[in-house]
Amino acid sequence: MNKNSPLYGVKEQVLKLRAYTLRAHEAEIKLNQNENPYDFPDDLKDEVFRVFRERKWSRYPDFVPDGVRGMLAEYAGWHKDGVLIGNGSNEVLQAALMVLVGSRSAVAIPSPTFTLYSLVSRILGARTVEIPLNEDLSYNVDEIISRAADAHARVLVICTPNNPTGSVLEEGDVRRILEEFPGHLILDEAYYDFCGRTSIKLMESYPRLIITRTFSKAMGMAGLRVGYLMARPELATEIAKAKLPYNVNQFSLTAIQVALEHPESFQPAIDAILSEKARLGDELRRIPGIRVYPSGANFFLFELPIAPGRVFEELYRKGVLIRDVSGYPMLSRCLRVSIGTREENDRFLSGLQNCIADAVAIKSSGA
Repeated sequence: MNKNSPLYGVKEQVLKLRAYTLRAHEAEIKLNQNENPYDFPDDLKDEVFRVFRERKWSRYPDFVPDGVRGMLAEYAGWHKDGVLIGNGSNEVLQAALMVLVGSRSAVAIPSPTFTLYSLVSRILGARTVEIPLNEDLSYNVDEIISRAADAHARVLVICTPNNPTGSVLEEGDVRRILEEFPGHLILDEAYYDFCGRTSIKLMESYPRLIITRTFSKAMGMAGLRVGYLMARPELATEIAKAKLPYNVNQFSLTAIQVALEHPESFQPAIDAILSEKARLGDELRRIPGIRVYPSGANFFLFELPIAPGRVFEELYRKGVLIRDVSGYPMLSRCLRVSIGTREENDRFLSGLQNCIADAVAIKSSGA
């Protein structure tokens, strides 16, 4: 490359990568990013603003927000010194990879999953080893252990429940992986609130386990970008070295504090999402030709009998935005829909049923 080029000196592995992007869409009903359809409670918003207003905006937040870390530790059931707070869970997961991954070291990642794991690993110079899920999109634990071992992987990253499939890794399988895989296991538990299953108790016995979580989903704080990582304290201390100073702003820290003072305020939204999830799943399964995959999260992946891109665009024209995941491995006929309110879900179902009916009518007519 010419030395006068602005790209001269950019790492070769970065030039070869596609950035993580999301096409900007505006829609009346937004069911494409697994967000909570119920906003952060208004009374707690008022409390956040009250507390934040009393704090000096001209001062940096605490270098180590020990007060909030202590609240998080009590909430999650872990040691305060083993908790790191991040600007979204992606940031602390990235910090973990920065500390654990070297040039040409291997990172094992089941596939399909959240593409950021592979992107960050490859930017850091790692080789990524993608391990296919089973045909039913469940985790193939035998293959995960075998392929990770064959690649001499230093890190294994697993999302459970998995985005975009909803697959859940059972505790017995997590324990087996920790027994047989010699590297570090990072579990992304972004959606654990919706399935009630976590591997946090295993961290006492298995020092190479790292868990990341987010406030974006169940607690309705996606716009504030808050996440956290839990690990054995001595490991968390090393991961903290890769985290930027003052990485979480004062307003978001205030919101975490208020949220953790009132965790019961978020349960009604979680219950409503789970109730709607059960109803939406039943309704989707009644539509001829659609296969709905089991999900432990606040979304469904479903397979269509017709081209998913066509259905995605037709729904969008009707004002309903979902996620086209047909470009992922194994998901060429699939779309993903987040659980919305009852009214939003009904609009989605009506639009989807019309799309399928129109396709069947066209096929029957021979057009």
